[in-house]
Amino acid sequence: MSRRLEILRAIVDEYVATQEPVGSKALAENHNLGVSPATIRNEMAVLEEEGLITQPHTSAGRIPTDLGYRTFVDQLSSVKPLSVPERRAIETFLEGALDLDDVVMRTVKLLADVTKQVAVVQYPSLVKSRVRHVELVLLNSARTMLILITDTGRVEQRVIELATEVDDEFLNSMRIKLNNSISGQRLPDVADRLTALMDSLNQGDRRNMAVVISTLIEMALEKPEEKVVLAGTANLTRFRQDFSAQIHPILEALEEQVVLLRLLGGASNGVQVLIGSEQTEVNLRETSVISTSYGEVGALGVIGPTRMDYASSMAAVSAVANYVSRYLQDFTGDIANG
Repeated sequence: MSRRLEILRAIVDEYVATQEPVGSKALAENHNLGVSPATIRNEMAVLEEEGLITQPHTSAGRIPTDLGYRTFVDQLSSVKPLSVPERRAIETFLEGALDLDDVVMRTVKLLADVTKQVAVVQYPSLVKSRVRHVELVLLNSARTMLILITDTGRVEQRVIELATEVDDEFLNSMRIKLNNSISGQRLPDVADRLTALMDSLNQGDRRNMAVVISTLIEMALEKPEEKVVLAGTANLTRFRQDFSAQIHPILEALEEQVVLLRLLGGASNGVQVLIGSEQTEVNLRETSVISTSYGEVGALGVIGPTRMDYASSMAAVSAVANYVSRYLQDFTGDIANG
């Protein structure tokens, strides 16, 4: 890393820690840069010309610009791992979740606590989900409960009236055929697979299977609204001095599900960082968003002021996403086997 970038990193670290504009003297005293304050001043002048730092008001010090933060983030070679106690705390917090709602709520609270930012978690998207298991439970000779379990932890169930009376042996045969046909398939693809299964059945099985298959297709193709949950909005109030205007427009924007879904819409397998003016939402242009996907079906992230500890926040977002992905996999496996 060049000396100039080392100085930029020191400015970001100092400003994040102190909330005060940074001068060459503080950099020379607090960071092992190996150069004189005069050299630091010269390098800071170049950084200012390049638009990476700026002088706020009449202060003698400098603060990073959005471009400065972007340059700093891009220079982070990799997301640093969390410490063993931090990893253990995440594992402990997620253990014992009862269902998908519990997993999501624990995750969003955990992320807000760990980062001291606003946390946002998108529920797994049904469009991207796959069938984990189909279960049939005989309630009486002509009534059964149909249960659809996805790989994202969603559990849908319906009680259906069969056309004729059946026994456990018939139900077990139906269960095997259904799972062989659609287990591992994306929900939007289920209808075609089940239609093909229906065509392959003998006449005697078709009446009852028609009821089951039509209900299962309805369950698979249902499109509930995409849902996002939020936690830690009170954390923003700790950073009032970081915002030039009132904090209310930011809080109002965060109440809009559409805005939150858009924020997480670009989340991918890697950690994505949007800084200040890079935001499309006008009321969030004094904030930064760190996000990533989990399990290829959902997304999560944190929102805070541009003056945030990017390295630690990126590490937390990445680690929590990895744990949630693994936890959901184990969780749905337990449901399917239970």
